[in-house]
Amino acid sequence: MLVFLSRAVLTFATCLGVTAGLFVVVLAQSSEPVQAQAYPNMNCEQLWYARNEIFAARGYCFKTPRAQAVFGEGCFPPYGELRGYESQEVKRIRQWEKRKGC
Repeated sequence: MLVFLSRAVLTFATCLGVTAGLFVVVLAQSSEPVQAQAYPNMNCEQLWYARNEIFAARGYCFKTPRAQAVFGEGCFPPYGELRGYESQEVKRIRQWEKRKGC
């Protein structure tokens, strides 16, 4: 299973000592794989960031001031259209957000 996470999220996971890992994380800014367990140990803010970072990597046009402040206003093709595995990761993150009451 591939997951796209930011360096900030990865740093959080590393600080928690969860790098012994359940799956491989591929950084959005890098192709270097890293072992990490992520979603169960993330808070709502981190889950929001991880979910939206997937969309940002695919050129999504963010509409909220919060998302624009974090990911920018620029968008590009494919304008947030996700591939199958990306859709599955967004679904997993949303499930964790729901479980945590985000």
